[in-house]
Amino acid sequence: MNGVHLLCLFCVVSVTWARPQFSTWSHDMINYINTANSTWTAGVSFQDVEFSSLKSLCGTLLRGPRLPYTMKHATNMKLPDTFDPRSQWSYCKTLSQIRDQGNCGSCWAFGAVEAISDRICIHSKGKVSVEISAEDLLSCCDECGFGCSGGFLAEAWQYWTTSGLVTGGLYNSNVGCRTYTIPPCEHHVNGTRPPCTGEHQTPKCNAECLPQYSVPYKKDKHFGHKSYNVPSDQQQIMTELFTNGPVEAAFTVYEDFLLYKTGVYKHVKGSALGGHAVKILGWGSENGTPYWLVANSWNSDWGDKGYFKILRGQNECGIESEMVAGIPQL
Repeated sequence: MNGVHLLCLFCVVSVTWARPQFSTWSHDMINYINTANSTWTAGVSFQDVEFSSLKSLCGTLLRGPRLPYTMKHATNMKLPDTFDPRSQWSYCKTLSQIRDQGNCGSCWAFGAVEAISDRICIHSKGKVSVEISAEDLLSCCDECGFGCSGGFLAEAWQYWTTSGLVTGGLYNSNVGCRTYTIPPCEHHVNGTRPPCTGEHQTPKCNAECLPQYSVPYKKDKHFGHKSYNVPSDQQQIMTELFTNGPVEAAFTVYEDFLLYKTGVYKHVKGSALGGHAVKILGWGSENGTPYWLVANSWNSDWGDKGYFKILRGQNECGIESEMVAGIPQL
C-alpha cells in the first residue's frame, strides 16, 4: 500500500486550489454554519494559521489493518440515557485530562494511550493510576506507521499487548518514565504558547526513563491482556463504554470541524482534510440530538474546553466504523 497516499490529506488542501486568507475563510464559514440551523455552534478556534500547517494535527491512517478479534457484548444490557465516565469512575483522574499533541500527527498515539490510561485505572478499581506515555508509543512502535506523519489505531493497541508501554505525562511535567518531548504550540488563539510552525520530527525511541524516575524502563512497562475491534453498532459501542471504559476512534475531519465550539457536531460544509483519532468517553442527548462525548488532543483551548460532541448512531464522518479498545493486564 502506498504510504504517500495514506498520509494526512491536509497537505492536498494548499496545493489543489487557491484558498482565501484563513481569517476570511473562517469568518465566512462561521457565519454560514451559525445561520444554517445546525445542531452545533461554530466559533474562532484557529487564528492566522495557514491551511498547510494544519496537516500536523491530522495523523490517523484510515481503513488500515484490523485487529484479529472483535468484541461482542450481549444485547440485552439496560443502559442509561446518558453516561459520563468522569462521574462513574470519579477516582480515575486521567478521564478528565485533555492532552496536547503539539505540531505532530500523533493523534493515533494519543487516543490510544489516553484510553489505555483510563482503562488501567477503571479495571484496577483505582488501585493503579498512571499516565501511559504517548512518547513511548509514538517513537518505538515501528509497525504503527510513520510516527508524526501518521499511524494505525489497530497497530497501536496491538503494540500495547505485545511490547507494553511505559508511563509518561505531558510536556515538561516530569511525570513518569518518558514524558512527551514535543512542546505545545498555539494552534488556536493568541496565547502564551509559541506559534505552531511546520511539522515536528518523530522523537527517537529511547528505552530509558528520566534520570529522576526510580523505576527502570523495562520494569515500568504496562501491558494489555487483549486488544480488539469494537463493532460498528451503537448498542455495542455503548455497552463497551459502560462496561470497560473509553475507546479510541478514527474519523474523517472536514474543514468545518476546525471551528467547533459547542453543541452536537455533524458535517455541514467544507472539504475532507484527513483522518483523526480521538478518545470517546460516553454518550447522551442534547436538544433531542443523540451524541458521543469525545476528548480531543488539541489542548483545552480548542472546542468545548478540549471536548466535543458528535452525532451518535449515524456513523457521522465514519466515527463508528473504526473503533478499537482492549483490556489491561493487571
